[in-house]
Amino acid sequence: MSFFEMYELPIIRWIHIVAMVYWLGGEWGVFQTSFHVVNRKLAMAERRRHMETAYRIDILARTGIIILLPLGMHMGYLWGVQPYGGVFLSSMWVFYLGWLALCWAAFFHRETDTGIKLTKLDEAIRYLIIPAIAISAIASLLGYGPFNAAEGQKWFSIKLLIFSFLLVLGLLLRFIMREWTVLFRRLDAEGDSPEVEEQLEKSIRFGRRIAYVYWIGILTVAFLGAVKPM
Repeated sequence: MSFFEMYELPIIRWIHIVAMVYWLGGEWGVFQTSFHVVNRKLAMAERRRHMETAYRIDILARTGIIILLPLGMHMGYLWGVQPYGGVFLSSMWVFYLGWLALCWAAFFHRETDTGIKLTKLDEAIRYLIIPAIAISAIASLLGYGPFNAAEGQKWFSIKLLIFSFLLVLGLLLRFIMREWTVLFRRLDAEGDSPEVEEQLEKSIRFGRRIAYVYWIGILTVAFLGAVKPM
């Protein structure tokens, strides 16, 4: 028996914890940096540096979000709350690693038209993933599968349902960050523009309201995974 086979569950659980830390911590970092991104009192070069910092923090949060689902599904199989292993797990990991590569490609090209296109493709994947997770979780809680949701197993489907909601909120925050890039490019081309500045401030205000709900949801997901109360 290999080292990984002996410690498969603890290793995956450890990576899952690290991913949660990067997700929660990364979102907090982007939240704090956003105050400087929209600060009109700062020079444009300074605001751009803060936006660059926000993107560099955010890529770790995005990485955590993407790999949390395959990690959770893998652990769910080992815990017996989701019955699909083998080819399903292998195919799932290949898909998610490809999605992660797309996410990082969008990050590396973030200031270009190519980066915006890649970001939109990343977002499009979420349009398929989110309803698939939500429908599967609800169906399982109603007793139709695909996951086991007997007494003491419901936490897994509830956790997935909340996670799908958080992906919606995360998608909205992704829209906001993509908008930053577009608006800053307009400021570079047009110079000082009260209209663009107002759009920036409006998007940040909206994002901050989402962020508070987002953090509560992340902590709830972490609680359900750690305590498994139902």
